[in-house]
Amino acid sequence: MSDRTARVTRETAETSIDLALAVDGAGTADVETGIGFFDHMLTSFAKHGLFDLEVDCDGDLAVDDHHTVEDVAIVLGTAFDEALGDRSGIVRYADRRVPLDEAVAGAVVDVSGRPRFYFDGSFSQDRVGEFTSDMARHFAESLATNAGLTLHLAVEGENAHHEVEALFKALARTLDDATRLDERREGTPSTKGTL
Repeated sequence: MSDRTARVTRETAETSIDLALAVDGAGTADVETGIGFFDHMLTSFAKHGLFDLEVDCDGDLAVDDHHTVEDVAIVLGTAFDEALGDRSGIVRYADRRVPLDEAVAGAVVDVSGRPRFYFDGSFSQDRVGEFTSDMARHFAESLATNAGLTLHLAVEGENAHHEVEALFKALARTLDDATRLDERREGTPSTKGTL
């Protein structure tokens, strides 16, 4: 198996981030963003996607959670892009729905190199702890843009904690499926010969 790992750092006036990703991991996570619920979501993302993930983020939380969540997504997307390289041998497409009690979330992904993002749904409450619920949507959009994914997400439910958590889990399971190496495939999964 190839070494599909990446370490990405990013320094701005708003955040300082050091992130390590192993696509073919065991689901371990060591995450510190300063936002408890976001740490929980990233840990869940790693666990259910079987990605090994380390995130150390020092952000301007005195402002709000936006820059921290967005910039972690940018760095995580960049790490996926680097770790996957030319995407040779991957499954490429995947589709998952994940329930959490009354909530259900769906994710459809094409690891295409062409970033597009679509979202259907809303969140029942504005916040979960110190996490702004709509930042789950923005996290996924920023991840898709920087990883080169075409990503469609949908969510429905009655509790924002469940809705956001179902989204992160659906995204994790879908990315795990799509980035797996298919032993039957040689080269890039495209008739163009490149993604």
